[in-house]
Amino acid sequence: MLIKKCNVEDINALQTVAQQTFYETFAAVNTEQDIQDYLTNVLSQTALKQQLNNPHSSFYLLQMNNQIAGYLKLNIETAQTEDDDPTAMEIERIYLLQAFQGQNLGQILLNKAIELAKEQQKSYIWLGVWKDNSKALAFYKKNDFYKTGEHSFLLGDDNQTDYILRKDL
Repeated sequence: MLIKKCNVEDINALQTVAQQTFYETFAAVNTEQDIQDYLTNVLSQTALKQQLNNPHSSFYLLQMNNQIAGYLKLNIETAQTEDDDPTAMEIERIYLLQAFQGQNLGQILLNKAIELAKEQQKSYIWLGVWKDNSKALAFYKKNDFYKTGEHSFLLGDDNQTDYILRKDL
């Protein structure tokens, strides 16, 4: 197993895993048009390159047996999607391909985020998770996250609600 920090040279692998994991996670419960709009606009190479070039965002690829299994995106300071609290780190994305789920790899990615947040002396980590994603909500609850609020997440034409979850470090 290897967790590798991404750079621009990893853009193809990052886009592939980002699009595939998003599709696998949400296609069954959203319209095809909304999913395709998100893949085309938010997870395009152009958009991902902009995020990779942001000094306050970082991506990490998780590899198992020389295959990409998932990825993690972290934000600090002004890159955070909510208040840019300098004492916080946001986990914007933590996704695994379906073929790699159930192997404790999500926990490994979460532990990596916690390790990085502690190294940077952050007081807490937080994230937004879709209110209907019961699997993710249970995972975060098991890891001592608690709800602090809600925000809207626009997926194509569908305005969805994410819960804001926080874990104190």
